[in-house]
Amino acid sequence: MSTEPREHREYDELRGEGWTRLLAAARRRLERTGGVLDGDIGLTGPSEAERRTAIGITGRYRPETVKRLAVPLSDLDAYLHDRYGTGLLTTLGRLHGPLRDRPAERADEEARREQALKSAHSSPLAGRGWFAAWLERIAADGTLTRLVRRGDAPLLDAAVRVLERLPGDRDRFPGDQDRPPAHPAGALPLPVLAEWATGDTKALVPGSPLEQLVLRAIAQRTGGDIPRVRAGRRALWESAGAIADDLASQVLVLNIGAEGDTVVCDWLRDAADFGIPFRLTLHQLATNPVVPAARTIFVCENPAVLRAAAGELQDTSAALVCTEGVPSAACHKLLGDAVRAGARLHWRADFDWAGLRITAGAAARHGARPWRMNVADYTAALSKGESTPLAGPPAASPWDPELARVMAESGSTVMEERLLPALLSDLTRT
Repeated sequence: MSTEPREHREYDELRGEGWTRLLAAARRRLERTGGVLDGDIGLTGPSEAERRTAIGITGRYRPETVKRLAVPLSDLDAYLHDRYGTGLLTTLGRLHGPLRDRPAERADEEARREQALKSAHSSPLAGRGWFAAWLERIAADGTLTRLVRRGDAPLLDAAVRVLERLPGDRDRFPGDQDRPPAHPAGALPLPVLAEWATGDTKALVPGSPLEQLVLRAIAQRTGGDIPRVRAGRRALWESAGAIADDLASQVLVLNIGAEGDTVVCDWLRDAADFGIPFRLTLHQLATNPVVPAARTIFVCENPAVLRAAAGELQDTSAALVCTEGVPSAACHKLLGDAVRAGARLHWRADFDWAGLRITAGAAARHGARPWRMNVADYTAALSKGESTPLAGPPAASPWDPELARVMAESGSTVMEERLLPALLSDLTRT
């Protein structure tokens, strides 16, 4: 004998073929409208059982050739009242559980979205263009909606707190007197930043939802995209003054030399004596103070330039540093110490929008002078070969405003390897 409650067994008819799609359509319609018993529900390509069910509900004949059945909700409700004494809403609830009130859910979801955005806009960062653009993007592309639906809306507040505490903004906001100790290189390790901002040292581990949110904001600020590779993501953190790994943060140098009596200084002097490229980690620079001996330092973006200088300029003592893309925290540490010791930097990068941003940033941060980064250098190199199209958001060239304009007109990049003969000539004369 069945142990199912009697009132549920009475609905056995409604679990048959003729009713399944009809009741499912009714549930969808009522959930969309908040339970309003108005209008029709329809079935396309009805089966014979569904045709007979519709005839029984409405009392109207439907031919076997009918392609779509329309059943008024009011008729379905009345039929169920007459047959089971429960009506459509109660019957659906007993068969498959309570109906959702989707309009109320949407209103609640929108309220939670608005509250999350309102809270974010109360940040001292709200007046910054990149911050507003970041919020606009995550609201428009569904990111914020997904956070709200998962119950993760507080992550947006957490991301804002992280952004407010990044070292680049530490002097602009209240509460910085409570700033935790930084890494000896002057940046914040990610676990320290995460603990300070959220109370959880693991909140910013690679791939976490919070890390993704914050990196999107940092990328918005720098005018780029979130790199897919881990090294690129580390560099993005470092551009904001946070250290993901002080051993992975490195800088490639040639003929730098060093003043001091630490073991790292000995290594640098030996490498310079033999013209050997050398890699320094941020950990080494932080724990073994290095004052570069060179007073004129050239900076390039691509390792091919440094490799060529090491291989072809055996008799030159020109000091060269390679950023390998966006300068790392190790690179900024080394060059910042060099400038404070009286060194002068000559800086260049690729002729693309990222290269302009890198060079402008170096000029602002270290007082670097652009090295073969003017419009004449660009146009001369552009005529010597094919180029890939410029990509990403445009950037300015404050040291030579005409350069950015000409690049935008041509729409072409020029990688610095194309200027290699001129660059090696400059290094030879040093």
